[in-house]
Amino acid sequence: MTDRLELVRAVVHPWHHDHFGHMNVRHYAPFFDDACYHIWTALGLPYSVMQREYGVHTVAAEVTTRFIRELTAGDLIVVEGAVSRIGTKSCAFHMRMLHADTGVLHATYDAVEVFFDPGTRKSTAMPDAVRAVLEKGPAHD
Repeated sequence: MTDRLELVRAVVHPWHHDHFGHMNVRHYAPFFDDACYHIWTALGLPYSVMQREYGVHTVAAEVTTRFIRELTAGDLIVVEGAVSRIGTKSCAFHMRMLHADTGVLHATYDAVEVFFDPGTRKSTAMPDAVRAVLEKGPAHD
C-alpha cells in the first residue's frame, strides 16, 4: 500500500545475547514495537495528532515475528516497514529487519493494529482522514 519506510536503526549489543551466543527472540520485539510507533510519524500522522484531532489511537491486536537469520553483538540493523492492509477498524504493517551493512534479511514482523477510542475503551472505526493518509502513503520530496 505504501512505499517502504526506514523506521529504526540500532546496534545489537552483547546483553541482547542468550546462552547460544546470538540475539535472543525477546529482544526483537522492542525494535519492531518502536518501528510501529515511528511508522505513524513517518506517514505524517503522529499519535499526538491522531489523538488530538480524531480522538483515537491504535493498539496491537496481533503480531507475528519470523526469525530468518541470527544476529550477534556488533551487528547494525535497520527496520523498514509499510502499510500492508487497510480495514474498517484496523490496519496492518509488514516490517523487515535488515542488516544495515549488507542488506541481509534477519526477521520479519507483521502487525495488526486496531483503532481504539480511549474514552469508551473499545475498538472504533478508522477515521476517514486517517484512512486517506494511509491510502496516500508517505510524502515524497
